[in-house]
Amino acid sequence: MPSAAAPSPTLTDDLALALRLADAADAVAMQRFDAADLRVDTKPDRTHVTEADLATERAIREILDAERPGDAVLGEEYGSSGDTARRWVIDPIDGTHNYMRGIPIWATLIALTVDGVPQVGVVSQPALGRRWWAATGHGAWTTTATGDTRGIHVSGIDEVGAASISFQSIEQWDGMGLLPTLEKLARAVWRDRGYGDALPYMWLAEGRLELVAEFDVKEYDIAAIAPIVREAGGRFTAFDGSERLDAGSSLATNGILHDAFSGLLHDEDRAR
Repeated sequence: MPSAAAPSPTLTDDLALALRLADAADAVAMQRFDAADLRVDTKPDRTHVTEADLATERAIREILDAERPGDAVLGEEYGSSGDTARRWVIDPIDGTHNYMRGIPIWATLIALTVDGVPQVGVVSQPALGRRWWAATGHGAWTTTATGDTRGIHVSGIDEVGAASISFQSIEQWDGMGLLPTLEKLARAVWRDRGYGDALPYMWLAEGRLELVAEFDVKEYDIAAIAPIVREAGGRFTAFDGSERLDAGSSLATNGILHDAFSGLLHDEDRAR
């Protein structure tokens, strides 16, 4: 008799694997963090890559090759392999410039998308002793620096004037011709800061911020973040309102204020 086909993995299985991938990535990345002899090269797009970026992605891919050989993989450093509905999306070290300068605000981002929709996300920041994760229908969670696990949820702030936001960097907004929009947004809210990279999204999911907006993002920058924000009760779209991961921008909010923020951000467009 022919052997029965192996059952398809559930989201619970996939999330458990993603967490193990993060364990492996943490171990590799921390070996070289803040090393005086860290090797740093320049990629063709003139961005930096360290030996740790490459080694961390290789470690993740080795496990995926063994445990999910039929799945496609997209990674920042080694590109795309496979062409299936299920695709793992990896940024081995999000925040390479922080990593290479010994600043502990960097993360490994691991996501599983199904038909282009992110279903599992893990954001691991081992230098801070923090990790966040989610899977569709399973809620959003974090481990604290003391090792406790708890569920997380976005804030209930419902007034723009009481909101705290992160705009990432002035350079991004200037490159889009949106500095006047950023200034107007900053004047409309209670507090604005440019925290950068994945961490402010996690603070939003924990209820500490109400908006994070970013431009010039790739799929591997945001695929792991989207399900965590959504499962924490927030909204995650592109600047144009679509939910595509390849739109080149991100607008994450506590959900309650999403339309209000979107209106503020697009007032300048309507005025032109």
